[in-house]
Parts: sequence; structure tokens; C-alpha cells
Amino acid sequence: MPQPQLTALDHLVLTVADIPRSIEFYTGALGMRAESFDVVDGSSRCALRFGPSKINLHEAGREFEPKAARPSTGSADLCFLTDRPLADWIGHLKARNIAVEEGPVARTGARFPLTSIYLRDPDGNLIEIATESAP
Repeated sequence: MPQPQLTALDHLVLTVADIPRSIEFYTGALGMRAESFDVVDGSSRCALRFGPSKINLHEAGREFEPKAARPSTGSADLCFLTDRPLADWIGHLKARNIAVEEGPVARTGARFPLTSIYLRDPDGNLIEIATESAP
């Protein structure tokens, strides 16, 4: 019997110190959409949507079960793709007083070469914003 294969990432969970602060950053700075959703036990949760992807938010110390073995804030390194020039992003981030730590720099992506900039979210997670670059 052939080995089963995965086809896509449905969502990921980001542990944050302050959900409203994270929602403000990811919606205001990165253009994601906030959403609430109800789960089977009747509780409500928060998530961020962009394109076909979703990030569920867990508040540190109040994570939903099951959870990572050692959930913590500031431990993520996330790369987001954009179809806008990085100069537009740099100007947008500067207007919001968000520092670009590095870039634009050449990187290797999962599917193609990238040109990337790096910044931090309010919890210190590393955020990479990248465009496809010519090989």
C-alpha cells in the first residue's frame, strides 16, 4: 500500500499574549480579516483569515485543548506571500511605525525564489513578507 500524502495546510495556531492587540496588528498592518467562530463545546474563538488560509489565535495560558506541548508567545517564524511590490509594504509599515528589521533580501521559498522583508509582530514573532523573484 502506498504511503498516504498530505495535500495542504488548513490552518495554524499562534499563541499570543493579547488577542485584541494581535488582531489589530494583523488586520491593520497586514490586511488580514478577523473572524470569530463557535466550536463544538459552545465556546467562541478568534482567527485571522487571508486568501485561503487561516490562523487561529490562542491566548497564552488559556490555550484550547489539545495544544502544543509548550505553547509560547514569540516563537513563530512565518512567511507570507504578496503580489504587491515590497516598496509598497515598506511605505505602509513605516506609516504605521513598524520597523523593517531586514530586507529586501533574496531568499529561497517553498515553490520559487523570493525577495523578502522581515518585521516583528507585538509578541516578537518573526514575520516575513515576500514576493516571487526571478530565478
